[in-house]
Amino acid sequence: MANRTRRDVLKTGLAVGAWSMVGLPEWTLPALAQGDEVVPFTDIPDNFVTNVSATNRFLDIRTIDGPFTPKDLWFTTQHYGHPAVDPAAFRLKVTGLVDKPLSLSLDDLRKLGSSEIWFGFECSGNSARRLQGLSSNARWTGVPLRAVLNAAGVKADGHEVVFFGADKGPEEVEFRTQKFSVEQQYGRSLTREQAMGPDPMLAWALNGEPLTVHQGAPLRLLVPGWYGVANVKWLANIHVQQERYLGKYQARWYRTLRGEMIDGELKWTERAVTRMNVKSAIARVTRRGSTATVHGFVLHDGTPLRSVEVKVDDGPWQPAALDPVTAKHKYSWKLFTYTWNNPTPGEHTLISRATDVNGVVQPTAQELEHKKTFLEDNSQMARKVRIG
Repeated sequence: MANRTRRDVLKTGLAVGAWSMVGLPEWTLPALAQGDEVVPFTDIPDNFVTNVSATNRFLDIRTIDGPFTPKDLWFTTQHYGHPAVDPAAFRLKVTGLVDKPLSLSLDDLRKLGSSEIWFGFECSGNSARRLQGLSSNARWTGVPLRAVLNAAGVKADGHEVVFFGADKGPEEVEFRTQKFSVEQQYGRSLTREQAMGPDPMLAWALNGEPLTVHQGAPLRLLVPGWYGVANVKWLANIHVQQERYLGKYQARWYRTLRGEMIDGELKWTERAVTRMNVKSAIARVTRRGSTATVHGFVLHDGTPLRSVEVKVDDGPWQPAALDPVTAKHKYSWKLFTYTWNNPTPGEHTLISRATDVNGVVQPTAQELEHKKTFLEDNSQMARKVRIG
């Protein structure tokens, strides 16, 4: 597959299997300088699509051209469909172990304060199988969660804060040999200490515009640094209780089974899916003359990064450069570039890895061999390109 100029890309829509970009506006394509060429990946499956259904969409990471993902390209996935919530009639209920139960309109929430945060996250099921497309980044606007909880007054025995979405559906709940058919709302929880921290937010805007239905309009929870499952969309009710919350998508559906060496013995542990593990991915390769540039991004839980590196074929790890704009924002994804001088013609394998300041290195797939469930796959991802 030969290198392509921006004009070729616009003509052919990248022409790789089902990932056609024909008909999309030009602004969704990578911002190329005059004379730059896109070096196509050769490892994209012929049957890969970004719009899986009307309610599930992946981001074509090759289109990343800045810090924010446009609202109509944001990845989206859900479990119970898209509930229709009228913003004018919307009321957020705050109930349970609180001094003052609340019913808050969007205007009421805005009066409690407004703040912004850059936050990028991924679905915990994101992986090389989806070419890392279950991820996006945005500038969010909303009210700090603790402002709402303070207005309600959490009682001393309110240890668990549960967040229910307006989306719901039929479920079969198993108890030993019995099964019970019930209707359940989507729900997740935080401990009191987590919920009262400085970062969680109730957001009503993405990139300066009201949330779309795909992003949980009119209001959603954001837990910066955590996987997407925690960021409850179509938020309808905050309920404070004493006991742990054990809903399907908290205790049963989203957990990781992993074998760990403890005192020289392999032991199996199950843990809830919460904070994101550090991950990098190569999104695009461009070329001008004898120099190619590898573009990518890092997702993490806000722990500062020590380094991002790129390896070409079996060569040594080489340092990549972090974009200074996204690097300033704790919870934003971090864009990076690596300058690849004088690439030789033929097939090449490119791999990136990120390391945080605590020395946690993005693992290889082999290093995750004792992780049985597919969630939280932050392994290094090889990309294949051909230099003409």
